[in-house]
Amino acid sequence: MTEPAITTTRLTRYDRTMLRLMNDRRGAAWYATAARRRLAVAAHMALTAVIGGLLTVFFLVEGEPLWTVAVTAVLFLPWTVATGVINAATRGLLELRERALDERQSAERTRVLALSHRATTLLLVAGAAALLISGGLDGDAPKAYAAPLLIAVLVVHWLMPLWVAGWRAQDEPGDDDVVAQG
Repeated sequence: MTEPAITTTRLTRYDRTMLRLMNDRRGAAWYATAARRRLAVAAHMALTAVIGGLLTVFFLVEGEPLWTVAVTAVLFLPWTVATGVINAATRGLLELRERALDERQSAERTRVLALSHRATTLLLVAGAAALLISGGLDGDAPKAYAAPLLIAVLVVHWLMPLWVAGWRAQDEPGDDDVVAQG
């Protein structure tokens, strides 16, 4: 893929480098099918949940168990690889600047961000309801879990566009050849 023909804004060297990086096909076998892309998204979500859980244990448990930091550090490698696979599968839909996207990509980015916003809103409502209900049952809101819950929702809010984009990514016309070679 070369510079988009639609835009009248010149791409910077950074834009051209990122465009080249996000359209590099060397790792295409990792995301060439919808099943592989969805597996990458599911793995990324699971790793995010495990890392978040480990960090919650680290901060809430007495004595701050250092093993959680070590396991978290180890899990960041596959988390980073999964992030790269999703970004490559979406051709940098969320990483590239708007001027580096063509009209189709720009419209898809808008759809992805809108869907992500709706999903995150539902999660915020669910989190607030859970805290209010548990507080109503106990007579006191579980304050120790409020901060981790808010941080978890913030992380999900940050990553939801990536997950939605990876889940919605379509097969490219020549991807059948990549799967056969991979």
